[in-house]
Amino acid sequence: MAKPQVAVVFGGISNEHEISCLSANSILKQINRDKYQIQPIGITKDAQWVAFKDELNLDKDGAALPEVDLKLIEKFAISAPTKNPPLELINSQVVFPVLHGPWGEDGTIQGLLELHKIPYVGSGVLASAIGMNKPLAKMLFRQSGLLVSNWKHFSKDEFNQNPNQVISEISQLSFPLFVKPARGGSSVGISKVSEPEQLAAAIESALTHDSVFLVEEAVTQAREIECGVLADVSGSGFQVSVPAEIKVNQNHEFYDYQAKYLVDGADLIVPAELTDQQIEKLQELSIKAFKSLNCEGLARVDFFLRVNGDIYLNEINTMPGFTPISMYPRVFAASGIAYPNLIEHLISEALNRSSGLR
Repeated sequence: MAKPQVAVVFGGISNEHEISCLSANSILKQINRDKYQIQPIGITKDAQWVAFKDELNLDKDGAALPEVDLKLIEKFAISAPTKNPPLELINSQVVFPVLHGPWGEDGTIQGLLELHKIPYVGSGVLASAIGMNKPLAKMLFRQSGLLVSNWKHFSKDEFNQNPNQVISEISQLSFPLFVKPARGGSSVGISKVSEPEQLAAAIESALTHDSVFLVEEAVTQAREIECGVLADVSGSGFQVSVPAEIKVNQNHEFYDYQAKYLVDGADLIVPAELTDQQIEKLQELSIKAFKSLNCEGLARVDFFLRVNGDIYLNEINTMPGFTPISMYPRVFAASGIAYPNLIEHLISEALNRSSGLR
């Protein structure tokens, strides 16, 4: 029998294009070619689809991050760029959509694959969309009894029409604050604000990435803890990884894009030094967060653990990074599931899952 074809989709039109390419590069190097036929498919920054040879190389070029550009297309493409999804995608038995951010991780490609009844790794349309929408996710987390920091959100029109009123409402929150695009990841467009006079500039920065922005109270005197969730292949339960901790270096105020991907800006401690009771509670809350959005396949759940023991849920990532330094594969490696086995598990779970409304 022919080996099932796995389409690995990467790139995209979000501001996380390059990170998506790095994630795909790691997956392409680890996936089991004895079991699967691999079909890399890239999306350029101007929304062109391109099918590539399996020999595709998405390594960094010095300090430059990889992207789906003309140079890559000329060297590795097997089809001309097109506005339509290529047949190589439609004819695949399963898709690994390694797209981060809007127009990919937010339910858009999931909806496309649902229309074609193609199994895929990760959450469905609704969970993907809600997971990407920080204000809506916070509402559902709070309704599920999870502890989240106080927040407000506004649209670009609301801010442009009455900036003083918006800033006045925001100033009712307790500083310091984080100002973020409402839908985004990899810490792109996020600013930490210590006083009201800094708000306008931070809002303008966030609005360059989204038409809606979120302002939330910083959780102070807290450790940043992350857990991975992995659905069983049978669909009957979940595995939660050991927790890990992010310790940001002193030259960064928080775990921003530069600290994550461009410099050695943080120490990643896997596993985190926690008590058995703390580990059990974090794992319990991870599953609760996963279920609260009806997630599927996988997720990385991010927490703040305060010195008084309170655990705040920061956010959930329905398609976490898969780069060599990404936390999701690292926490499962520390939990006994090596990277190649993790990829195999995710593909098997996707193939085993029913399609359609569920």
